[in-house]
Amino acid sequence: MTQLMGRPILGLPSELDSRSSLADLLAGVRTALLTLSVVAVPVFGLWVLAPYGDDSAEGAARTAFGLWLLGHGAPLARGPEAAPVTVTPLLLTVVFAVLVARAGRRVARRARGRGFVRWRSPLAMYAGYQLVSAGAVAQCADPEAALCSRGVLDLLAVAGLTAGALGYGLWGGLGRPGQLRRLPLPAALWPPDGAEPAVLRALAGWAGALLAGGGAVFGAAVLLGSAGQSAQRLGGGAAGWLGMLLASAALVPNALLWAVGYALGPGFTVGAGSHAGPLGTGLGAVPDFPLLAVLPDRRGADWHLLACAMPAAAAVVAALLLGRAATRWSVSQTAGVAAVAALAAAPLGVLAGWSCGGALGTRRMAELGPVPWQFGLAQSAWLLAVAVPGALLARWWHTRKGAGPVVRARVGAYRLVCRLAA
Repeated sequence: MTQLMGRPILGLPSELDSRSSLADLLAGVRTALLTLSVVAVPVFGLWVLAPYGDDSAEGAARTAFGLWLLGHGAPLARGPEAAPVTVTPLLLTVVFAVLVARAGRRVARRARGRGFVRWRSPLAMYAGYQLVSAGAVAQCADPEAALCSRGVLDLLAVAGLTAGALGYGLWGGLGRPGQLRRLPLPAALWPPDGAEPAVLRALAGWAGALLAGGGAVFGAAVLLGSAGQSAQRLGGGAAGWLGMLLASAALVPNALLWAVGYALGPGFTVGAGSHAGPLGTGLGAVPDFPLLAVLPDRRGADWHLLACAMPAAAAVVAALLLGRAATRWSVSQTAGVAAVAALAAAPLGVLAGWSCGGALGTRRMAELGPVPWQFGLAQSAWLLAVAVPGALLARWWHTRKGAGPVVRARVGAYRLVCRLAA
């Protein structure tokens, strides 16, 4: 009787202390609706501020669903000619991925205390998210919608992004189990104790410095360009200004990666037959949009070469991070680790270049953004040219700097032993 009175009244037995699959399914639906609200609230706000006679709440809802799918990287079509719309607003993608990863982290933390992962919970949550995506695809299937869906391709795009973000959240919530496996390379080129964490830190430093430099290039283009004049021409009332501001903000990460591609050297395309790069710019007619008004022209081709100093500085950052960890490696191992980091940057660059580009229509607007393979190849080339010798130089500096105290300590210990022996 005493034991029964000591138990909490609201406590449940362990075999009953579990969430049902329906609750996890509804949690996935709730997460999807939360990401949808990021798009739906501004769209309906603009619809209320500027209610056009030929637009309805159903049309605004379809637009919100279309933008939600587009934020997941889903290809859409526009107009009666089914013009492709494949440029993903990366700001929406980042927000969606963060929200889904947080939901996965909560599921993992709830299961971590039991010593195993209840895979039923994340699978049910994943299924709930896909139910909302199926509804969004069905709503945008009407050819009269502003953004028309492409069925299976859109479902696969949403499923891929959700799986990646949810998996990352589960891995982080479980304490990031597992460890990096050592690369099967000879000991002359790869340290026996492994250097995978150092490579990851170098790549993270390289990516962060590249984005910071791309932000500097993009900021200079905004200050020296005519984005303000373009916005003044297009802005028509509060709804027009707000809509243009939100559209530009959603595409700012894309513009940053375009600026990175410009500074790396290969540049980017703005329509078929057009190219913008530090070595030469040839642009045709482009739509009147604030972000497109900051594109470089031929007159600035001379000082635009200064942008190429940005990837060199980013490669120096990666070299310093590798050189700091290379004090316990040999010269050949340091060079091998730096070369592996440079080669690993290529697929990451290809993915980044592919994600920030696409199409906004046919003919002129069929090609936008950097060429993915050139974007990735340029990153590896800069790291091989700067980071590899820079890592060797940083290693030499750190070992030279630390040699003095070690030698003095050994000499002092030797003198002390001699005095005691005497």
